[in-house]
Amino acid sequence: MARLLADRPADTLTIGGMARQLGHSHSAVRNAALTLVRRGEADQSGSGQPEFRANAKTAAAAQTAVISPPGTHAPRVQAATARTTIPAAARPKQTGPIRRTGGQLYHPRELADLPDVEALNRLRDADVPVLLYGPPGTGKTSLVEAAFPDLLTVAGDGDTTVGDLIGEYTQDDAGAYVFQYGPLVTAMTEGRALLIDDATLISPKVLAALYPAMDGRRQIQVKAHKGETIKAEPGFYVVAGHNPGVHGAVLTEALASRFSVQIQVGTDYDLALALKIDARVVRIARHLARQVELGELGWAPQLRELLSYQKAEAVLGARAALANLIGIAPVEDREVVAAVGKIAGVKEVAPLTLGKQLPASAVRQPPGSTGSAQRGRSR
Repeated sequence: MARLLADRPADTLTIGGMARQLGHSHSAVRNAALTLVRRGEADQSGSGQPEFRANAKTAAAAQTAVISPPGTHAPRVQAATARTTIPAAARPKQTGPIRRTGGQLYHPRELADLPDVEALNRLRDADVPVLLYGPPGTGKTSLVEAAFPDLLTVAGDGDTTVGDLIGEYTQDDAGAYVFQYGPLVTAMTEGRALLIDDATLISPKVLAALYPAMDGRRQIQVKAHKGETIKAEPGFYVVAGHNPGVHGAVLTEALASRFSVQIQVGTDYDLALALKIDARVVRIARHLARQVELGELGWAPQLRELLSYQKAEAVLGARAALANLIGIAPVEDREVVAAVGKIAGVKEVAPLTLGKQLPASAVRQPPGSTGSAQRGRSR
């Protein structure tokens, strides 16, 4: 890497350009370039796609091999090595909790006689795009984050634009306009996984920009940036999330046809019990879920709502947490949810509501409040 830069001292080189010249993966070249920058043996510029240039120390660095210390490689480089050296069938099954990037634990579930994270990694190895669908709060995003530590995410909605996927011009600190590449380009050039969350809320015209990267071409053209062609590096992978019951979510034929495997994701109520969520609340949720399956109801608490119940219960108590759970339900379903709660043994079920004003003597002042300070001065 240093030798390439030193041989072209007047040029600024991109990661993709250096990767093609050196014949190494994009991620490996990126790590090497950033290592040189950290050591002061190369300069980095560009607020969009990073560019690198030789400096006064680069020639000397080219004479000595540099071995990166442990832990400096990107997660995707490690994952790619594991996939190419260990056959998928021979890898140990990941059945225990997996810590996601944000620190939360994910508990794998069974999918096609495999832990779900293992199944998704095998599909990625085979370059088979996956669509996960189910109600909000069932753990679709959590599963993808647990399976792919190198994940980039696009949170889709009706306002998502092509620029949000591919990139657009933005102003830098000096007031100049530079092209800032989007998550799709980054995932393609770095060989990373890309989650299009709530994909069916995005306009079909916007999603069309993604399709050339997913088919046999595995490349896109950035028309807004000089018509540049971006090619997908090995490891690039697309997975999408779809919430069928959400207003405005439309699974078009064009989108569905791009995902060869479509996996339904529901709440694991046994897991909710294992997480020590109140058993009677889980029983209520199961009953409501069965009614949703029969088409008699439009809503049931999913794992996200049950975890929120658990947190509210720890702070406000069971009665308030149950009332809050009722309030979360859509207005048209609250009466049924409340009735099911009563069947399950909950005596008073109503949305959490503010009551009458308390007398001043009953209100505890928070530490450091004005009232406390005034009382202190009066003494």
